Amino acid sequence: MKDLSIFEKKIGFVFKNKDLLTQSLIHRSYLNEHPNFRLGQNERLEFLGDAVLELIITEFLYHKYPNEQEGTMTNWRASLVNSKMLTLVAKNLKIEDYLFLSKGEEKDKSVKARRLILANSVEALIGAIYLDQGIEQAKKFIEKYFLIHFKDILKNKLYLDPKSRFQEVAQEKLSITPSYKLISESGPDHAKVFKIGAYLANDLIADAEGSSKQEAEEKAAKKAIEKKGWE
Repeated sequence: MKDLSIFEKKIGFVFKNKDLLTQSLIHRSYLNEHPNFRLGQNERLEFLGDAVLELIITEFLYHKYPNEQEGTMTNWRASLVNSKMLTLVAKNLKIEDYLFLSKGEEKDKSVKARRLILANSVEALIGAIYLDQGIEQAKKFIEKYFLIHFKDILKNKLYLDPKSRFQEVAQEKLSITPSYKLISESGPDHAKVFKIGAYLANDLIADAEGSSKQEAEEKAAKKAIEKKGWE
C-alpha cells in the first residue's frame, strides 16, 4: 500500500477520510487486476471535481473582473481548467508517483493516454478535497495550484487559440498578418486529410495535417509559434 501521508504533506491537505484521498488516485485499470480492492475507481470523484473546479474559477473571474465581457472570461476560464493546465498541476504535484495503476498502464508510455490519466486524477483529487473538507478548502487548493498561473496566462495571452495568438504576435513583432494555404489533400471523401501551411508573407513557417482545414490550420499555427520561439 502506498504511503499517502507524504502526498498529503506535499499538497498541504490532511484528509479526515483517508479513503477519499485513496479513491481519488485509483485508475479503473487497477481494479481490473485487483477486483476485490475495497474502494472503487476515481471517475465519480473526477466528475464532481470537474464541476467544483469550474465553479470556483468562474466565481473568481466574476468577482475579480466585474467589467469584463462573458466571452473573454470564458476564454480565460478555459485556459485554467483545460487538460494542459490539469496535466501541469499533476506534474507539479508529482501525482503520478501515487496513482494506483495496473501493471499494463504503468508500462504504457503513450503521452496522450498518460496525460489524460493525470488530468483526470487532479479533478478527482479536487472532488475528494471538496467532499472531505468543503468548498473553502477546495478553493484554497485551486488558488494555490491553478490561479497562481493566471498572471502568466494573461501576460503571454495563452488564453487565445493558436491562430489568434500567432496573428497577434506576428502583427506585434513583424506587422504581418499570417496566412494559411492548402498544401495537399488526400484520402477518401469520408476521411479526408488536409495539409495546411502557415505563412508569414511568402515564407512557410510550419505545416500540419488535420481531418478538417480548421484543425490543420490550428495545428500549423501552434507549430509556427513554437518554431518562432513566440510561446
